[in-house]
Amino acid sequence: MAAPPKPARILVVDDDVGLLVLMAETLKAEGHSVDTAGSGTAALAWLGEKTADLMLLDLKMRDIGGATLLDRLKQKTPPVPFLVVTGQGDEKAAVEMMKQGALDYVMKDTGLLDLLPGVVRRALDMVERDRALAAAEAEGRRLEREMVEVAEGERRRIGEDLHDGLGQQLTAIELVCTALKEDASRKLPELARGLERMGKMLREAISQTRFLARGLVPISDDPDALRIGLAELAEHISSIGRLHCRLDCPDPVNLKDRFTAAHLYRIAQEGVNNVIKHSEAKEVTIRLVQSGGVLELQISDNGRGLPTSKSGGLGMEVMKHRASMIGGELTVASKRGHGVTVTCVLPVFR
Repeated sequence: MAAPPKPARILVVDDDVGLLVLMAETLKAEGHSVDTAGSGTAALAWLGEKTADLMLLDLKMRDIGGATLLDRLKQKTPPVPFLVVTGQGDEKAAVEMMKQGALDYVMKDTGLLDLLPGVVRRALDMVERDRALAAAEAEGRRLEREMVEVAEGERRRIGEDLHDGLGQQLTAIELVCTALKEDASRKLPELARGLERMGKMLREAISQTRFLARGLVPISDDPDALRIGLAELAEHISSIGRLHCRLDCPDPVNLKDRFTAAHLYRIAQEGVNNVIKHSEAKEVTIRLVQSGGVLELQISDNGRGLPTSKSGGLGMEVMKHRASMIGGELTVASKRGHGVTVTCVLPVFR
């Protein structure tokens, strides 16, 4: 048998003692757990030690006005959901408070005690819906992160298999070819030349296998692995010969979260690929800088820039999604004929 739902805890704040008691008793009769505060100072003290599911707040109190009290409460995490209790003639002030987050308001008139239970019930329903939605979103983010981690783990496994399995076999074959070439060079020069070509092809295959392995496993457990991985990416892009790619990272970046590092690497990888495919650039720079509690990754090129009617395709959307996954923000700046700059900024903690 399921346990009965826990009563909502409500804090009623009003410096009219008589009305304070009446509102509290009315809500207790509805099954709520009710605490009271006869001043703004008392409310702050109570909230400094306890939490409420809902607060009823008088807009006009003698020591601290309702608006001032709310300014102080905005620093509290999580924020306290609240209703406004206001006198006749203060409807505009109540509406203004709703713009600042009040769920509803109720007037201090003869119908107050009759209306109060229904207003509070609706407000608590809204609070519960918001909490359920926040919990569902948090669970969705957790599952998405878990799926990405599984995919990254599988990439890592494939990369390690490429490096330790296929790469090792290709290296062994190259050694055999070298030995055969040395034997054949004395008696069968034509065969030696064929083996030389085969050895060259094997060296290229080994190089490609290693790069594929690094691409699938771009980030190790080293806190400076992101900088190392980006340096290897820049070196490989430059070796292709289509454009010059350089890494600008003047200081080591201490990023211990491998999940975040992997996403930043993929953002840089996708950004550089976009430059190669679309920009007609001659140079691209990957910049990685950590200052205080902020990490900035920037990919900039000297290409033709984005068309004025276009802000990027699927690749750009993927980069934005990756940035949001790690709590970062991705922006794109482009000036026609002066290249594109993609910037990802996120808070980090040492």
